[in-house]
Amino acid sequence: MSTAELVGISHFSRNGLMTQRYGEVVYFIVQPTNISVLSETSIAIKINHLMQLLSQQPDIEIICSDARENFEFNKLALARKAEKEDNLKVQLLLRRDMKFLDDIQLQMSTAREFMFAYRLTHESEDGALATLNRIEKHISDQGFEVKRANKEDIKRFLSRYFGHMVEDSIDDVDGERMIKKWIIPD
Repeated sequence: MSTAELVGISHFSRNGLMTQRYGEVVYFIVQPTNISVLSETSIAIKINHLMQLLSQQPDIEIICSDARENFEFNKLALARKAEKEDNLKVQLLLRRDMKFLDDIQLQMSTAREFMFAYRLTHESEDGALATLNRIEKHISDQGFEVKRANKEDIKRFLSRYFGHMVEDSIDDVDGERMIKKWIIPD
């Protein structure tokens, strides 16, 4: 089975993803707010706005994902090497590498990506578009910077979900780029 089949994705639809179990799922990307620079009052207002949004649209699901890599496996591998290493200078270098990865991860700890998911019921094309526009307006009216996720956004988000961090465009079919390169020369 392909990964898409395993997680129940049929295909990309006009608005998002068509799933075997849940129908069409549409995603909205919401820009995170750096609450560390906000006052307590401003944070309370943001929370209130989110509560209002969820009461207006109780069927919205919130998805939060790290938008950057996790270096835990790298740090563990370096720690194991440092323990086995006899040369003190090499041990020191390995420990410096571990600290460097810690520093990078700390800097990126606020790199989060938020998406709201909405499952479309069996609506006409016009009805679905009106519903999605209304939801996007509700989100925006509560003070959140939002945009409807396109196919590339969804592919990027799914690649992160499955642990494959990429910033380049992602093929629709695994190996598609290589096949085009070998079969259709420049």
